[in-house]
Amino acid sequence: MKKLGVFGAGAWGTALATAGVRAGLDTVIWAREEEVVSSINQSHENTLFLKDVPLDPALKATGDYAVLCDTDFILLVTPAQHMRAGVEALKPHLKKETPLVICSKGIEVSTGKLLSEVLAETVPDNPVLVLSGPTFAAEVAKGLPCALTLAGSDPVLTQEIAAAIGQPTFRPYQSADIIGAQIGGAIKNVLAIATGIVVGLKLGENAKAALITRGLAEIMRFGELFGAERESLMGLAGLGDLILTCSSTQSRNMSLGKEIGEGKTMEDIMATRNSVAEGAHTVDIVYSIAKDKGIDMPITSAVYQILKEGRDVFETTDVLLARPYKTEL
Repeated sequence: MKKLGVFGAGAWGTALATAGVRAGLDTVIWAREEEVVSSINQSHENTLFLKDVPLDPALKATGDYAVLCDTDFILLVTPAQHMRAGVEALKPHLKKETPLVICSKGIEVSTGKLLSEVLAETVPDNPVLVLSGPTFAAEVAKGLPCALTLAGSDPVLTQEIAAAIGQPTFRPYQSADIIGAQIGGAIKNVLAIATGIVVGLKLGENAKAALITRGLAEIMRFGELFGAERESLMGLAGLGDLILTCSSTQSRNMSLGKEIGEGKTMEDIMATRNSVAEGAHTVDIVYSIAKDKGIDMPITSAVYQILKEGRDVFETTDVLLARPYKTEL
């Protein structure tokens, strides 16, 4: 494992590419936008998605699928809703033995499938792993310490990739629970929007802590449906990611919720952003599955009602607070 490919040059993809370079890997990052390729190769900065963070000159960018696929393993960092199309485009250039590591967080809205299921359908011969955990892109790009979950069904391959990309400030903890590593990362984006709304409404730290804790209960209920291990959901890819994403407006999802709580519309918010927060997509399918399967997810339902049905924020919050008292567990 000496050559790393990163598929997707958003903020998180760029940050992971810097981690690869820092680990001593010959790293190439694929970008759809020509200006991003040029910016990384010539100015050593991703001015569109990760501005003001200097990049190592050793990092190479390309728009050529063949160059990306001439690597030992590939991190997939395209937005969750574009993962299927992205991998289909990559497939003709992809070697069957090349491991693919899912680094995006979300559930495919059109099918309700986890991203590992999407890859099982599109590239069934390639080994699939999942990298997820409490990380902000800018901090990883700057080399600040973090810890993540690297989940894979083959422990030897998982260890090999962990050893290749791991370093003192980028610590991948190994797991066999591919499902759990995805569930926590997907649903925490929805809960981060809810936490942001609480912050925007100035409901206080007590309310924020209560929401995060009850949000974890929703993750556990949803994860049980898919067969996730409870220990995984209490680890870095579950609880850890939830705490981080609900604690800072560095999170696009939390900052989106905060602006909604402050009275802004989605149209106002998107006018100042170049991409939508993933939780705004994920809430559709999580709400639909929960409703269909009878899973009690009141916080997720409240976010859905506000974002998708145009419900009043104050009215929805009042309904949430008026729910019957019951046992905690």
